[in-house]
Amino acid sequence: MAMPGNAVTAQAIDALLPQTQCRQCGYHGCRPYAEAVAAGDAAINRCPPGGDEVIAELATLLGLPPLPLDPACGSITAPAVARIIEAQCIGCTLCLPACPVDAIVGARRLMHTVITPECTGCGLCLPPCPVDCIVLEPSGMPRDRERQRHEAPALRERHAAHQRRHGSAQANTETDAERRKRETVARAMESARARLAARDTRPAD
Repeated sequence: MAMPGNAVTAQAIDALLPQTQCRQCGYHGCRPYAEAVAAGDAAINRCPPGGDEVIAELATLLGLPPLPLDPACGSITAPAVARIIEAQCIGCTLCLPACPVDAIVGARRLMHTVITPECTGCGLCLPPCPVDCIVLEPSGMPRDRERQRHEAPALRERHAAHQRRHGSAQANTETDAERRKRETVARAMESARARLAARDTRPAD
C-alpha cells in the first residue's frame, strides 16, 4: 500500500469523510479510519457512503491514484434511513447506545422512534434489536456530495457527544448488548407464553 505524505494529517482526511460513523470501512468510526489512512494502514477506498467522490478527494489529498470501492466494505447505495415499527417496539433501549449520532429517542418500556432528519442510515441499530422492529428504508433523497459535506460537521459533533455520554462503556457494548438482547427476548417470550396461557384458559362464550 502506498504511504501518504507525512504532511497529511488524520484531521485533514477526516474532514473529507461523510461522518456517517457506519463502520463499513472496518473501523469504529470515521476518525479511526482517517487515522489508519494517515498511517498508511488502510486504503482510501473503504467508505461506501462517500463513494467514488470521497475516494477521488482522498486520492487528490494524498497524491495517490483513485481506486474502485473495495467490495468487501459494501456497495454504493442510495441514502437510507432507519424506521422503527412502533407497534412492535418493546422499549428495550438496546438501539439507543448503538446509534452513533443519537438519532433515536425513547425510554425503557416505552416506544422508541427515529429522528429521521438526523439518521445517517448506518444500520448499526438493527443488530441489537431483539424483536427486529427496525428497518432501513430509502430516504427518497439522491446521493448528494455537497449536502454530505454540509452535514458532516454536525454529525461529527453529535458522534463526539455520543462518545462522551457513553464513555468507557463503549468497550463492552457488544458483550452487554448480546446479554441484554438474550434477557429481553426471554422476557418477551415469557410474556407471550403467559398471554397465550391466559387466553387458552378463558371459558368459552
